[in-house]
Formats: sequence, C-alpha cells, structure tokens
Amino acid sequence: MKKSANKVAEYLLQIKAIKLQPSNPFTWASGWKSPIYCDNRKILSYPVVRSYVRDTFASTINELYPDAELIAGVATGAIAHGALAADKLGLPFIYVRSEAKGHGLGNQIEGYYEEGQKVVVIEDLISTGGSSLSAVKTLREAGCNVLGMVAIFTYEFGKAVEGFASEKCTLTTLSNYSTLLEIAVDSGYIGKAEIETLNKWRVDPSTWNA
Repeated sequence: MKKSANKVAEYLLQIKAIKLQPSNPFTWASGWKSPIYCDNRKILSYPVVRSYVRDTFASTINELYPDAELIAGVATGAIAHGALAADKLGLPFIYVRSEAKGHGLGNQIEGYYEEGQKVVVIEDLISTGGSSLSAVKTLREAGCNVLGMVAIFTYEFGKAVEGFASEKCTLTTLSNYSTLLEIAVDSGYIGKAEIETLNKWRVDPSTWNA
C-alpha cells in the first residue's frame, strides 16, 4: 500500500492535479484559505495515470472487499473513476447525487441496485468528509449494505476522521496528505522550511492564514 500511495502522490504532482502554494494560497469555495489545491478530474486526461488509479482501486477493493457486489461513485468527481474501477472488477455500477433530481423520476441514486447488495463507495477526494458521508447515508437509507469507501486522496482532516468513525464507515485512500508532503520534499517540489506551514494548515484549515 505504501508503494502505491507514493506512486499516486507522484502522479498527482506530475500532472498538476495537486498544486502546493504555501506562500500564495488558494481560496476554496467555502472561503477557506489553503496552501493546496486538488483537482483529480485531471487524472482522466492522462491515460497512464488514469489506468494506474483504476487498477489500484480494483486491487484495493479485491483485497479489502472481495465479496463486493456493486460499486457506487459519488457525483460528480467520482463517477468516471467509479465506472472505470467497476469495469475492471466486472461489477455493476451506480452513482449517488448530492440531492434528488427535481424532475423526471426524481432519483438520487442512478442505476440499478437491489436492497441488501454489498456496496463499495468510490470517492475522488476527502476533505471534511461531509458530502462523502452523505452519499453513504443515502445508500444505507436505500437498503444497501455499504462495506466501506475507497478514495483517491485525503487531506487527513481530523473532522473527516471523526465523521467516518461516527458513521461506522471504513475509509481507505490510495494516497494522502502526509505521503504527498514526503514526496514533494524528496522531489524538490517544496523545501523543508515549508513543511511546518503545510502541517499547521492540515491541523486547523478553517482558521489558517498564510
């Protein structure tokens, strides 16, 4: 797992899916200032990286959840990744909207599923965990047996760790913030002097200011 976590982190930096700018922070939609920005949609534009992420999802799910019967992606960022992983695994795929459609059938879960099916949820990015856990709750309320969630990357916020523990949902990620920082320093992407700033942000992102 450590080897693949390193490789995923290397790829994310290489294709600029993740950018680190401690001295020139980004502003998130929430208004938070952040020294990091992650856009895993870029993975889809790079066949080698896309295939590696797909295969790592599949091998992780085979190892942890060999009895999985269904893969569910969280809309919208994880729809493509979830479909690719499901195809590799030879399993059916559904996806979960943030809210039910306001027209047509009014579905929040798109695709065919049966009550009691064993589901693994695919997510692209874990920040506070709110939207990801909302998808888990939606699936459970629909009668699905959620085995766990597998995501590409996590910022490792304490709030997310607490949230997943509270909802009794196991979270596994292909890579994470700690691994990313190690790779970023080793590759010369950032200097060791910037690590303290980056670690302070992760501990309390809501009040952090460069």
